[in-house]
Amino acid sequence: MTDVRLPGGDEAAFLAAVRSADPARFALVTERHRRDLQVHCYRMLANYEDAQDLTQETFLRAWHKRESFRGDAALRTWLYRIATNACLDFLDKRNDRTPVPAALPGPGSELPYLQPYPDRMLPEDPQESVVARETIELAFIVAVQHLPPRQRAVFILRDVLGWPAAKAAGALELTVASVTSALQRARVTVRERLPGRRLDWRSPATHELSEDERGAVKSYIDAHERNDLDGLMALLRDDLRFAMLPDPGTVTTTAGEAVDGWVSGGLFQPGHDDWRGVTTTVNRMPAAALYLRTPDAPEHRLFAVAVLHIAEGKIAELTGFDAAGKPWLGLPPAL
Repeated sequence: MTDVRLPGGDEAAFLAAVRSADPARFALVTERHRRDLQVHCYRMLANYEDAQDLTQETFLRAWHKRESFRGDAALRTWLYRIATNACLDFLDKRNDRTPVPAALPGPGSELPYLQPYPDRMLPEDPQESVVARETIELAFIVAVQHLPPRQRAVFILRDVLGWPAAKAAGALELTVASVTSALQRARVTVRERLPGRRLDWRSPATHELSEDERGAVKSYIDAHERNDLDGLMALLRDDLRFAMLPDPGTVTTTAGEAVDGWVSGGLFQPGHDDWRGVTTTVNRMPAAALYLRTPDAPEHRLFAVAVLHIAEGKIAELTGFDAAGKPWLGLPPAL
């Protein structure tokens, strides 16, 4: 590693925990890095549950490798290195964690394993690059998944976290030249996957929802609760991109066709027309947690989470996640 330094407070506390061989003391020092590491694993894997598991794996590996830490690199750097390689090992063993061809004709691919990331689990410091909105939104997470795993790791370490090339090379056991080449290729792919989106990850980034976004998600919930199909249709752009995960098939459709499809599928029909909604945020994007009460149920149960991308006051992209029966994202299971 290249950030040679005298041990600071965090590193000194960690070295003391290592010398004590006390797991509880070790956990106390490393736990403060959990949220940063979990976001990092999520960017690598695009799946919230996998990110939780790999963060825990990172801490287990760190415990077993604790004697190798000498304090000549920042503790955070050392943990990121372990987390990155744990994710790469995971991806090496899983053939279901790469984009698959889209179900519909034409170019495109799907991420059936994509999951949203709850904002309440993001690191608390809004100035950290790890929580910049532009690098946690679903479109960015999906774009990054189209990079081969090691190229993905290089891109995240260099362009998102801002690591120098030598530091990233040390973490991945690559040459600086290999890292530079991988980054150039990764930037081309990400630029192709995010046309028209902001691609400068190092300048000041946004964090808060706009008034348009807050208003749109409120109107989206209100339309559900009133079964106002015309109002719902008016919120959608005519070139809406819609996906309902984990079902395959992202489609670009008109507002009318989207609503007609939901109705023909049984939604907003008798027995599936008693809705309640809760405004939330995931991936620093506006989202609606939708609850449905069926005739045989005494309460509204969590049904789906709809993540919205708002453009000029209208819903341009709607990514729905099946949440039925899941204790998901810290949301109440019923209302």
